[in-house]
Amino acid sequence: MHRREFLGLVGAAALAQQPDYTLRIGPVTVEPVKGKFFKTIGYNGTAPGPLIRVPEGKTVTIEVVNGSDIAELCHWHGLYAPPLVDGAMEEGTPMIPPGAAKTYSFVARPAGTRWYHSHISAERNLKRGTYNAQSGFFYVEPKNEPGAFDQEFFLYMKEWDPYFTTGGGEAGLEVMYKYNSIDGKSLGHGEPLRVREGQRVLLRILNASATLHRRIACAGHTFTVLTMDGNPLSSPRETPILELGPAERIDAIVTMSNPGVWILGETDDKERAKGLGIVIEYANKSGEPAWTRPSTEPWNYAAFGTNAATQEGERIPLVFEKKFAGSRWVDNWTINGKSWPKTDHIRVSEGRRYRLIFDNRSDEAHPIHLHRHMFELAKIGNTVTAGVFKDVVVVPAKTPVEVNLVASNPGPSLFHCHQQLHMDYGFMTLLEYV
Repeated sequence: MHRREFLGLVGAAALAQQPDYTLRIGPVTVEPVKGKFFKTIGYNGTAPGPLIRVPEGKTVTIEVVNGSDIAELCHWHGLYAPPLVDGAMEEGTPMIPPGAAKTYSFVARPAGTRWYHSHISAERNLKRGTYNAQSGFFYVEPKNEPGAFDQEFFLYMKEWDPYFTTGGGEAGLEVMYKYNSIDGKSLGHGEPLRVREGQRVLLRILNASATLHRRIACAGHTFTVLTMDGNPLSSPRETPILELGPAERIDAIVTMSNPGVWILGETDDKERAKGLGIVIEYANKSGEPAWTRPSTEPWNYAAFGTNAATQEGERIPLVFEKKFAGSRWVDNWTINGKSWPKTDHIRVSEGRRYRLIFDNRSDEAHPIHLHRHMFELAKIGNTVTAGVFKDVVVVPAKTPVEVNLVASNPGPSLFHCHQQLHMDYGFMTLLEYV
């Protein structure tokens, strides 16, 4: 019998409350390609974990049972959960010991496509954290759905069987993978998305990768982007490609106007050949799925916003740099010259407006995430923008990005790069209210 603890509510009535969902951490076997098995850790024996779907504003109760042999955490990414419930040890959420269970309760907000995942350090152990299958969609149903659609699919992009590599040189270690997948299956080895001509199909797409950025296209079709990280755009925009850094989500409509059998997948031929794709099959159509040369149009968040200048609050500069740790080792990362746990905290006051300056001086892009809050993009390089709200912002290499933040959710909030290897090796600090 596992030990049980209740977080988020108090009193006997809360302790007696039955959970709306139960997530059981334990072994999962993934078969991305027929006959190729990979053992990992996930939720409820599946990869991805079960879809959690809750109406906006409802108090949801979730029991997490830890059937693994290490202490674990479950983070509710993009949700405004209190620090003791949010799922980050650095904020004060208690770890779940092996054989124990914790029950979390919080109000499901904001609306939109969110997700949940493990939030422990993995360092050089590629069987922990976001390298494994401990993640799944958490959808908060809005009071008014943005966009009419005929079918809805949740697409979970993920890699399996990770390993360290230097790319053949004397650089620091990076992580690569043997198999790619959507919904746990490599291209051609899972069920296709079955559609009919004329349908408006809503794709809710998550990049659940621990480390890799993705650029995807839908052969023979275009995307109409409705939301980014679950947050509606003021005016949906059509685009031939989508780019998602680790932890980003995009909701997009694809109008099924080109009957046939097509591939939705990674634009990089090598990554698509390793499985990052899924077949779209029209009714009464068959044959080999087709792939067409994708657009080379550059991806820029600013294209989805306006060119209006936004009100600027107190400026907080945050400089991101890499410290070479040695050949065939893992590089360290700093924020304003310091690595976690010695980083200076970001101090804010409730109700005030801030302009965070992400000054990326490294040669890598960084998916920057702040727990329990969202950013409004204000400037990308020299381009002014407004109206795009996100909880993960990919800061390109050697490029400054400015975002607006309204301090509206008191309590400690973790700020970090969502690339697992970067987070584990120093790229992290806390935002705290004073």
